Amino acid sequence: MTDAMDANATGTGFKVEEKLFQNRYLVDVGRPHITIKPHDVPSKALLALTHACPAGCYSKNDSGQVEATIDGCLECGTCRVITAKTGDIEWNYPRGGFGVLFKFG
Repeated sequence: MTDAMDANATGTGFKVEEKLFQNRYLVDVGRPHITIKPHDVPSKALLALTHACPAGCYSKNDSGQVEATIDGCLECGTCRVITAKTGDIEWNYPRGGFGVLFKFG
């Protein structure tokens, strides 16, 4: 997609990345809303999260395990859908006042 097409898709002349940058995230220190269950070898579903998460919260570390950095999570549920059958993650809504704050300005 070209920059012009991306800007037109949002209807504001801004690129999607610029719109996402407007969002804010309040981290609930010590109480992550997503946890990955311990694994020696990541499942196909966990590996898929490293590419499918729109916020880029999942990555593979040096030891080959998938880890999550939830700062910036959009709470879209993509990870819940992908791992529904495997149960690789535990996902809960953040406590009130924490998590993503969408700004549409």
